[in-house]
Amino acid sequence: MMREVDIQELARARAAGAVVVDVREPGEYEAGHVPGARLIPLHRLQERVVEIPKDRPIYVVCASGNRSDTATSWLTRAGVDAYSVAGGTGAWIQAGHPVVRGPREDTA
Repeated sequence: MMREVDIQELARARAAGAVVVDVREPGEYEAGHVPGARLIPLHRLQERVVEIPKDRPIYVVCASGNRSDTATSWLTRAGVDAYSVAGGTGAWIQAGHPVVRGPREDTA
């Protein structure tokens, strides 16, 4: 079962304080990310899973949705209520939502 949400659902969830995890590489994240997204590159996800809350939904984003699908599958098996964001950061930007540039996890 694919656990996927669209950009509009991410925007609603984020406005309500949802946790967003960005599984891209640091350079991609710094070039532009969803405000408040926590950077945990896909290749580090298994070792850092303890940083991800298990008591609420987690929204996983990448560039286009491929890496977030992989991450969501793994997180779900690890007991996390995770959802992949269809279209990823590219779709977020195309939809005109705010973007943060740089390494900080700003919440703007």
